[in-house]
Amino acid sequence: MAISGGSSLWKGNWRTRARIISGLVLFTYVFFHFLNIGLGIFSLEVMEAFQDIRQAVHRSMLGTILLYGALFTHMGLALYRLARRRTLKMPAWEAFQIILGILIPLLLTAHIVHTRMANDFFGLNDRMGYLVGLIWNTSSGWSQSLLLLITWTHGCMGLHFWLRAQGWWRKFLPILISLATLIPAWALTGFMIQGRVQKALLSDPETFPALAELYNWMSPDQFDFLLDTTNRNLLIFGALVALSLGTHFLRRYVINRGAVLIRYVSGPEIKGQRGMTLLEMSRSNGVDHMALCGGRGRCTTCRVIVEDGADLLHPPSPEEAASLAAVNAPPNARLACQLRPTEPATVLQVFRSDGRRARAHQSLGEERRMAILFLDMRSFTARTTGQLPYDVVFLLNRFFDAIVPSITGAGGAVDKYLGDGLLAVFEQGNEGESAQAALDAAAGIGAALATFNQTLKAEKAPPVAIGMGLHLGTLVMGEIGAADNAPSTIIGDTVNATSRLEGKTKELAVEALISEELLKTAGHDTAHLSFVELELRGVADPIAALPVTKAAKLSQILLPKPVNSDA
Repeated sequence: MAISGGSSLWKGNWRTRARIISGLVLFTYVFFHFLNIGLGIFSLEVMEAFQDIRQAVHRSMLGTILLYGALFTHMGLALYRLARRRTLKMPAWEAFQIILGILIPLLLTAHIVHTRMANDFFGLNDRMGYLVGLIWNTSSGWSQSLLLLITWTHGCMGLHFWLRAQGWWRKFLPILISLATLIPAWALTGFMIQGRVQKALLSDPETFPALAELYNWMSPDQFDFLLDTTNRNLLIFGALVALSLGTHFLRRYVINRGAVLIRYVSGPEIKGQRGMTLLEMSRSNGVDHMALCGGRGRCTTCRVIVEDGADLLHPPSPEEAASLAAVNAPPNARLACQLRPTEPATVLQVFRSDGRRARAHQSLGEERRMAILFLDMRSFTARTTGQLPYDVVFLLNRFFDAIVPSITGAGGAVDKYLGDGLLAVFEQGNEGESAQAALDAAAGIGAALATFNQTLKAEKAPPVAIGMGLHLGTLVMGEIGAADNAPSTIIGDTVNATSRLEGKTKELAVEALISEELLKTAGHDTAHLSFVELELRGVADPIAALPVTKAAKLSQILLPKPVNSDA
């Protein structure tokens, strides 16, 4: 009952959607069936009353078509997918799920034949009392208990790998794991309690005749017929599995008409068969390649950057393009589980097998226009001269604890701490939102600083003074540094200009200098504001900036002055 998926629940081709829907139908049936068995904890009457409700649904014409249609659809699609695999190398969890899926029909056949088929052909009254009493403490009882555990494990694995990229699923996962453990325990407990009781009643010569009449007990010939039918169905299923595997190996032989050379950046060169996905090529050559959704094209963790040969590759399908767009992937990014190279290519794995991002190189650099904020504490060296290191660190941490929430609360993030200062970036949906977020952060910092200084005053400590520079422009964002030690950061002329603005605040005795470009981008009317033209070292053109004496009053400063009118 593999229910596979990822970030978008229903995307994929019709086979994927059919597998998901059929799996959900089967999982729902299994859930209520196990719930029914567990009711044996209370009494046989409760157990069979719930069975009546279930059978009224799944033994109706519509229920029969839905249930057995889902069963054959799910099983057929699983065998079809097995036959079309390019390689049998796969993660251990995927192989385990496939093995469980194959075992289910082998154990389920006898159950279906001896219940639904016996009811339809011979009028057997297959009540819960009959079923649990008949197989308790027999080899059939053990095999059906094993079937219960296998079916539940297979279904829960499929459900998890379908939904694990969803935030709500991860949030409730501990509770769901507890429930997933309790359900089979509940069912097996009900089976154990009623199995013993009903087995004793069926073995008692005094009670057996009445029960045999109630259940319309079958004759030995009828039991033999059901056994022969079970064996024939097992042979048919075994032949289908063998046919699927035979088709798999035959296709691998037929399509092996030449190898495609793939070179991984900072990794090995591999060769794969034409028609294989890049993910299959990697796995068949022993290259670890992350793919959290199992290669279904939904989690995007298998994505690669094609650094050479992208022009020779087939274009992405609409589903692949949508997945890449959802993570803002660059134009030369592809999903390894969807890409089928037919020509040599050089690729970079974005995520390594250990879950960390790979070294990004220039291909993962990105240009963005956004607002940034430089902040520095005034006269920090003079203030801390003679203090113990502990006291210096304590003051800095208290200071940052006071002001940084204003940055994060406005939607910004601290890119780096610079001793007694910091650099913050405001990565929003567009330039206007980024600029306004920076202004909100500056005003919040000003207010937080005033509160912080009130605390210092109560402690008879001198107040803290700061300087801030705010500017908006083009930034280069990327992971910069040696391999395995390359933090994401920003560089560019805008960073230098903003740093120079912050440096000028001390000279002008103000808390902040905000560029005119940032204010206009945020949508503020600047006609009533008084700007200063600043020549900044290392910056080609002068920058017009608004000097702000107290950042806490920034909102009031930006309000347009009222126009006097005659009444």
